[in-house]
Amino acid sequence: MSEIRAATVLPAKRTPVTLLTSDGLRLVGELAVPADGDPVGTLICLHPLPTQGGMMDSHILRKASFRLPALARLAVLRFNTRGASSEQGTSEGAFGDGEGERYDVDAAVRYAVEAGLPARWLVGWSFGTELALKWGLDDPAAIEGAILLSPALHRAGDADLDRWAASGKPLTVLVPELDDYLRPDEARRRFARVPSADVIAVDRAKHLWVGEPYVRIVLNEIVRRVNPAALVPPTMTLPTYWEEP
Repeated sequence: MSEIRAATVLPAKRTPVTLLTSDGLRLVGELAVPADGDPVGTLICLHPLPTQGGMMDSHILRKASFRLPALARLAVLRFNTRGASSEQGTSEGAFGDGEGERYDVDAAVRYAVEAGLPARWLVGWSFGTELALKWGLDDPAAIEGAILLSPALHRAGDADLDRWAASGKPLTVLVPELDDYLRPDEARRRFARVPSADVIAVDRAKHLWVGEPYVRIVLNEIVRRVNPAALVPPTMTLPTYWEEP
């Protein structure tokens, strides 16, 4: 049995995928699913701002794909939005400042639906939260809800929040105490217009969630929404050790 550390990669089936947007672009992606069976839920990951280095390999999303297929039986779909680059390659197109990316979100959701992936949740981080809030309800029947990490509410505004309120779909909002853009008190005020929103302040955390303790908090809260049966009593958290088969 070994401790799960920052660089740990647990077993999964990982497949490169290409997402096709309705405006004619090919986006680089990867789907990770449990190695030994079907997933019970799906994370569609929307990464931070690509002009500031955000990509499908941004560390929280990469660690979700490395751990959650094995620990929580989740499928994890990651991709580079238009013009974004990672180790896996560069998606076609150019950065659209959150507008052209509407088609990228649609392509990812359509892929997950057509692949038969169950219980689909959007997981947005920073810029990715803007995409989730602005475009995640374009096909409301296709998603269960959204989990937002470090929302800035810069591109997304009250009209987008009102759409989520009207939908009744759950929003889980993880807000770092020391965030650079939106801190917990202001987040509670802004998200109060969405009755289904659960705002969770994370003590001492910063916008980028650097450090294994914060990674574990984020992954635990994601799983608490998508597959709570995977959490281990009495702490109701994910395992921190892995027993090799």
